[in-house]
Amino acid sequence: MNFAFSEEQEELRRAVRRFLEDKSPMTEVRRLMETTEGYDAAVWEQMANQLGLQAMTIPEEYGGAGFGYVELTVVLEEMGAALLCAPYFSTVALAANCLLSSGDESAKKDLLPGIAGGETVATLAFTEDSGRWDLEGITMEASRQGDGWVLNGQKMFVLDGHTAQLVLVAARTGAGVSLFAVEGGAAGLTRTPLATMDQTRKQARIEFASTPARLVGEEGAAGPVLSRTLDLAAVALAAEQVGGAQRCLDMSVEYAKTRIQFGRPIGSFQAIKHKCADMLLEVESGKSAAYYAGWAAAEDSDELPVVASLAKSYCSEAYFHAAAENIQIHGGIGFTWEHDAHLYFKRAKSSELLLGDPTYHRELLAQRIGI
Repeated sequence: MNFAFSEEQEELRRAVRRFLEDKSPMTEVRRLMETTEGYDAAVWEQMANQLGLQAMTIPEEYGGAGFGYVELTVVLEEMGAALLCAPYFSTVALAANCLLSSGDESAKKDLLPGIAGGETVATLAFTEDSGRWDLEGITMEASRQGDGWVLNGQKMFVLDGHTAQLVLVAARTGAGVSLFAVEGGAAGLTRTPLATMDQTRKQARIEFASTPARLVGEEGAAGPVLSRTLDLAAVALAAEQVGGAQRCLDMSVEYAKTRIQFGRPIGSFQAIKHKCADMLLEVESGKSAAYYAGWAAAEDSDELPVVASLAKSYCSEAYFHAAAENIQIHGGIGFTWEHDAHLYFKRAKSSELLLGDPTYHRELLAQRIGI
């Protein structure tokens, strides 16, 4: 079994990296994180038209490119390193995966082409005020009205929920947890942007008041669909996290080489060497976990639920540790607003909690392997 990336995958990495260096330098990240929308619509369109990034894992029959999850892992790793401000994770890792897992051919044919073409920003509204990422945390209700459905309740911490044109909503009916599609401009929908620690990834609170919705899949059958979606999203987030962790390591090593203290580079001091060595070990181990999880997702392996939680828990802690050590190695300047270290620290912390923290995923992992 060969876990090295192919030449085509490495070329994809180089192309995405060049694009992000051009379109998403840190100056642009800082500009966009101050806006309400949180992304540049022109760049979003270029991502779709020039690189086909939104279409990456969507099958060709639904307007996509038909690539696998390994290629998506490559793309997300680069996006994580650049702290890209765009609704890519919510649209591709959450919404598109949810639709693809739903088994609803009609919904896939209607909704996936818009995502693949970059016309539709989409997201998944799962968590509520409790912040829980399990099915028991879903209490929002859906009820029949005439020939359709209406939703009542609220969702919290919805990624890009205030800008999404399509919101997939997990809600309860008499038959159990079901999945619904809601248009961004639907009646009775109130979307409020949230003030969050990580300004590079926007979140929103969404309130539903008799909001018309379309049932996706079968009523009461969304449990396995949502579980698989969250596993695939966890793999995607792990790839993002190792990209950010690698960038933190690179920043630390570069600074340790050039910062002179007591007449010598600080990288020559044993304490700094140990910090960098520990970071390298964790980053490389995180890559191994994320890459293996990406392979499991691409192959639709039975191991996916196990390795998804393993990768999410390990990569979360590796990224947060790398981001924290990056600040320590930079010393006083690392604590300033002008330096980029705090942006990675905030992304690392928010990503650690997104989709469930490491403790939650270790418990999930234990349950899944029967401990």
